[in-house]
Amino acid sequence: MKYIKILSLVFLAAFTLQNCSDDEDNTPTLPDFSGTFTTADQMGRPAINTVLVTDGRKDAFNTTVPSQQGAAFASDFATRLSTLSPTLATDDDRNLLGLNATEFGGVLATDVLTVSLDGTTTFFDGTNVLTGRNLSDDVITTELTLIFGGEDGSEIPTLSDDNVDANDKAFLTVFPYLAEPF
Repeated sequence: MKYIKILSLVFLAAFTLQNCSDDEDNTPTLPDFSGTFTTADQMGRPAINTVLVTDGRKDAFNTTVPSQQGAAFASDFATRLSTLSPTLATDDDRNLLGLNATEFGGVLATDVLTVSLDGTTTFFDGTNVLTGRNLSDDVITTELTLIFGGEDGSEIPTLSDDNVDANDKAFLTVFPYLAEPF
């Protein structure tokens, strides 16, 4: 959560500084977005890229178009999941979603944040899975539970929870919703 706050503050500061001018008419100047841009890092689902993409393939993953990530990385993700977690070590092992390492790797390999347009928006609430993300969703604990929790979510409790149960400050009820920085 701290990283989201820091990135938000950096963007806000850069945008604010870019819009400051010596003109007395106070006409804002927008940043120049012309040119060619490349994706440097993909993080649709927090920590997935960090943990499941092997070091030698990080650049390839980060520059692969999401629609092609599944075909290119699902097998790597499955291998990494079965290696990291004893609860997904064999094809018979399933996680809380009923997926084995191969199936779960296929789901996670396309690193996008999916959003339900007509249902509950949540990372995981016990019923709905990866249908969006609320600020209050405990994303890391959910990911750890899906990787180390086994079929009922409780197989390896010490690895299935990051033990961070709340944000350090309450979220705002109005935009931008993130709490004020320290």
